[in-house]
Amino acid sequence: MCCSLAAVLGVLVHVGVTRQTVSAARDKALEQLHDATRAYEAGEALPPESGLDPAALPQSLRQLALSGRRGTVVAERDGRPTMWAAAPADGRALATAVDYGQSARTITGLDNAIMGSSVLAIGGTLLVGGFAVRRVTRRLHQTATVARRISRGELDARVGDAGGTGRGASARSARSARLDEVATVARALDTMAGTLQAKLVSEQRFTADVAHELRTPLTGLQAASELLPEGRATDLVRERVRTMRRLTEDLLEISRLDSGSGVVETDLHRLGRVAERVVRAAGTDTEVVVVRDAHVETDRRRLERVLGNLVVNAHRHGRGPVVLTVAGPVVTVRDHGEGYPEYLLAHGPQRFRSGGAGGGGGKGHGLGLTIAAGQAEAIGARLEFRNAGSGGGAEAVLTLPWPPAAGGR
Repeated sequence: MCCSLAAVLGVLVHVGVTRQTVSAARDKALEQLHDATRAYEAGEALPPESGLDPAALPQSLRQLALSGRRGTVVAERDGRPTMWAAAPADGRALATAVDYGQSARTITGLDNAIMGSSVLAIGGTLLVGGFAVRRVTRRLHQTATVARRISRGELDARVGDAGGTGRGASARSARSARLDEVATVARALDTMAGTLQAKLVSEQRFTADVAHELRTPLTGLQAASELLPEGRATDLVRERVRTMRRLTEDLLEISRLDSGSGVVETDLHRLGRVAERVVRAAGTDTEVVVVRDAHVETDRRRLERVLGNLVVNAHRHGRGPVVLTVAGPVVTVRDHGEGYPEYLLAHGPQRFRSGGAGGGGGKGHGLGLTIAAGQAEAIGARLEFRNAGSGGGAEAVLTLPWPPAAGGR
């Protein structure tokens, strides 16, 4: 806007001064033409720079005078700009010339001054504006980067720490907060992140404490259920106790995943062998197909938990046959049920939501796939949920990091 304003002002000044200069020269030429006309009519000698049909008179002005009208025009005469004025005189052109060189130099000098000042103004504006814009955009970029880190789960990320740590950064942030709106946005984001972190930590601690406190009475309850006389009621009580124990263990594992307190212990493992061991441990009728085996460097316990949860979920919420396929570092668990529900495909597994068809129907608390997704992220794997095309069913595809890192055993 500043550059545009400078250009518009320069054009307006040029037009105004040029118009005024040309008008003054035209008035002077017409006045001199009037004197020459009076001298011609009185039969007196014509004033200097005046004459009848001068050779240097521009042709357009000559034709205008011969047609019976007066006029003026600026043209070159002997290499110098000249203001010509002409009028009819007994079928001839009576003309006079006024030097226009000084006026032309004045306009040229003004144009140069306008151009130079405009270039300086535009250059200064661009430098100052560029510095100001970079300063603002750099801080906005830092704010956006911190927001993305928070969305990835780094709840301790703060904009105030982007340029440094400690009291110096806090003081700079406080000073900036008094100066512009960008710092206000950054401080609001830091406040929101701090509040969100406190609430999430509180919820994680509450979940872990509840699950931990439930373990002891559930252990006693399970021991007591074993002493009950055999019967349908006893079987129902024992089943409910086992369900409660599984739910408690799942809650504890989710709490550990949320807090990131678990340690990933990697080693080199053969993926086909791990898959077969998982199927045997699950005790389900699952077909294992090894298209191409691979050695992967990963945490075997976490990998087995991921595959085990996927296999159990396929049997519990889908229909057979259930097939576990190993193709290099990619493991696919497929059932032939109705497929995953739309909410799971769109947003991923959600805790305590286990409704819909295929991979989400039936009994359960929606924690199995949630734990599988969390453990996959912990070992650096990618877990995708999709519905199979031909034949129907749900597919869970686990892609492990591969090839193994250098130095693996």
